[in-house]
Amino acid sequence: MLELGIRNEELTAYGLTDYGLIGSGTEGKGIRVMNNDEGNVVQERSYAFALRIVKMYKWLCEEKREFVLSKQLLRSGTSIGANVEEAIGGMSGKDFSAKMGIAYKEARETHYWLRLMHDSEFITEAAFESILCDCEELLKLIGSICKTMKGRDF
Repeated sequence: MLELGIRNEELTAYGLTDYGLIGSGTEGKGIRVMNNDEGNVVQERSYAFALRIVKMYKWLCEEKREFVLSKQLLRSGTSIGANVEEAIGGMSGKDFSAKMGIAYKEARETHYWLRLMHDSEFITEAAFESILCDCEELLKLIGSICKTMKGRDF
């Protein structure tokens, strides 16, 4: 939160900390390599991101009375994790690769909806920067997995 130059009082005043829109993500931490002792990083991050999206959706509906664009954001943002879960449970390498490809496309779509919500002034600069950073980290992580899988022969 400090790197954005926003005080905790401001976040609380706007209700952003209550909805998890600021400060609950992984911004600024970089991408870790998957490690068996730590669990599946993409699975954990996509789930945490989906929770932030759900909280943002609730905030947009309750506080901004915005229902159309926020529903699109909810669908694409939560679909990332769902497709990652399906990929992990895939029956073959092709199945895994296909589901990760869908997860990547959903992350791209979520990136679009976040930019649109920000540019149409439904979400603040602080909320946008925080959640966009998490979305971009997911894009890099899932994109890297997709590139790795592309070179494999199934």
